[in-house]
Amino acid sequence: MKFTKMQGIGNDYVYVDCFQETVNNPSAVAKFVSDRHFGIGSDGLILVKPSDVADCEMDMYNLDGSQGAMCGNGIRCVAKFAYDKGIVHKKNISVATKSGIKYLELTVKNNKVSSVKVNMGSPILNAKTIPVVSEKEQVINEPLIVNGKTYHITAVSMGNPHAIVYMDDVENLDIAEIGPAFENHINFPDRINTEFVKVIDRHTLQMRVWERGSGETLACGTGACAVAVASTLNGLVDEDVPVTVKLLGGDLEILWNRQENLVYMTGPATTVFEGEIDLSFLEK
Repeated sequence: MKFTKMQGIGNDYVYVDCFQETVNNPSAVAKFVSDRHFGIGSDGLILVKPSDVADCEMDMYNLDGSQGAMCGNGIRCVAKFAYDKGIVHKKNISVATKSGIKYLELTVKNNKVSSVKVNMGSPILNAKTIPVVSEKEQVINEPLIVNGKTYHITAVSMGNPHAIVYMDDVENLDIAEIGPAFENHINFPDRINTEFVKVIDRHTLQMRVWERGSGETLACGTGACAVAVASTLNGLVDEDVPVTVKLLGGDLEILWNRQENLVYMTGPATTVFEGEIDLSFLEK
C-alpha cells in the first residue's frame, strides 16, 4: 500500500489515495499502521476516495480501528493531499465526510498548499443529538460527577461529540487517568472527546484533549472548534471575533460567525513523508 504521512499541528494520520489504491479491512489496517513501534506511527488512517457529491471523500479511522465521523486537522490535510497530488485543481474545494460535505479554502505557496480554512458547519448543541444524557435540551456549564469529583461540562458536537471542561491548570492535569473516565462515562452513549481548557484571555484559549479511540493527541480540530463555541456560550470570549486555540502541537484560529451560525477553522497542513508498506500478512 502506498501512503503519505501528514500532520496538522501534530495530529498525524496515514493518508491513502483510494483513487488509485483499494484498502481492504481499513479497521485492521488503521490499527496496524498507527502503531508507533511496529507500524508507521499515527493517530489513525484516512482514506481519500472518489465522491459523487463532492470533489473527494474522506473516511477516517482512529488508531483503535473505530471509524470517526469527522477530523478537523485531518480534513485540512485531505485538502492538501488532493491539491498537491492533482486530484483537484482549484483553491476552493468540497470534501464529503460522515458529518456531511465540508467546504475548504486553500492557501497555496510554490504550488503546494500551506494552510487551509475550513467551513466546519454549524455546531450541534441539542443534548440528544450530540448525544449526552441530560434532562436539559442543552448542556452548558452543567455538573457531572466523574471518578467521584464534580466537573462542569459544556457539550458541543462538531460532527464528533465533545465535552468541554474549564480549569486553572491544564499542564499538570493527569489526563491519562481522567480522560478514559470521561470517554466511557455512562452519560455519553457514543463515548466522548474531552477538552480540558484554560482561558488565557478573551481571545486566547489553551487546551489539552483526550480523544475517544485515540487517547491524548497533540491536536484536535473539531475539539478546538467546540471549545471556541463553548467559550462563547459561557461568555468567556468575545462574540464574532477569531479565537486562538493553543494545543500541544500548535495553534488554530477559530471563528464562530453567530449570524451565519457557522464555525470556521484555519490552520496548517504538512506532508511528513511518503512510502510503501506491506500489508499482505493482514490478508492471511
